[in-house]
Amino acid sequence: MIEAIKLFAIGILLGLANIIPGVSGGTMAIVFNVYENIIAIISFNIKKILKEWKFILPLGLGMVCGIFLFSSFLSFLLARFPIQTAVFFIALICGSLPLILSKISKEDFVSTKLSSSLAFLIALALMLLMFFISPNDSGQVYDQINPALFLRLTISLALAAIAMIIPGVSGSFLMMVLGIYATVIASISHMRIPLLIPIALGVILGLLSGAGLVRFLLAKAKTQTYAAILALVIMSIPLLFPLNAIKAFLQSATQLSVLVLIVSSLLVFVLGFCLSFFTSREKN
Repeated sequence: MIEAIKLFAIGILLGLANIIPGVSGGTMAIVFNVYENIIAIISFNIKKILKEWKFILPLGLGMVCGIFLFSSFLSFLLARFPIQTAVFFIALICGSLPLILSKISKEDFVSTKLSSSLAFLIALALMLLMFFISPNDSGQVYDQINPALFLRLTISLALAAIAMIIPGVSGSFLMMVLGIYATVIASISHMRIPLLIPIALGVILGLLSGAGLVRFLLAKAKTQTYAAILALVIMSIPLLFPLNAIKAFLQSATQLSVLVLIVSSLLVFVLGFCLSFFTSREKN
């Protein structure tokens, strides 16, 4: 029962991570050491699904609840406490780094030093490019479907779904870059079925193709894959850093409010770090 409750709570965080621009659902799966399990499930590894249904059920229910029930609470936190909320997610990532390093054995790294280093550098370069990409979402919401929009939503959501699987890359951020984030969120909120059809189709296509690729890489080149994942996760930290929120806060801050911010952020960081470090450690 305790394990099911823990998986349900992890599922909630994974669900929330997938709807926050800039936060990677793949990274959160790495944080809680459930990434390989999720990849196996998404790629329809029937043997794995039947064997671990007790794992899948609470995690899946938690993700659904995270997206549909707790999104308003998350919106409240992002609006009222943007800095502390960002610090919490950064702490979750920092606490998972020892786990990722443990996936790369010294012996395997020595034998694949060149290819693993290359994978790390390519992933690092990919994340550096994210710094120079500005979201293109104008906030325009489409409420009527047409063939062009159907195709655009299907392709965009397929790409976003693949991005959600990749640690360090935010599917929601990519939707903003592609200019369809507002339409997707509005379609889900108002249950616009004609628009939800291409959205669901794109997500399914993206998850199937992306999970299949990741599963193949983990099977054939696990050390190189985790070297790339390490770079993606490390570089997601500066992408999440709430610089604009800090600048806005300091414009009207008092000494007392700055002190409160520092103390609360430190407490939140310790909480997030311990949560991710000890949760992943227990499963490892």
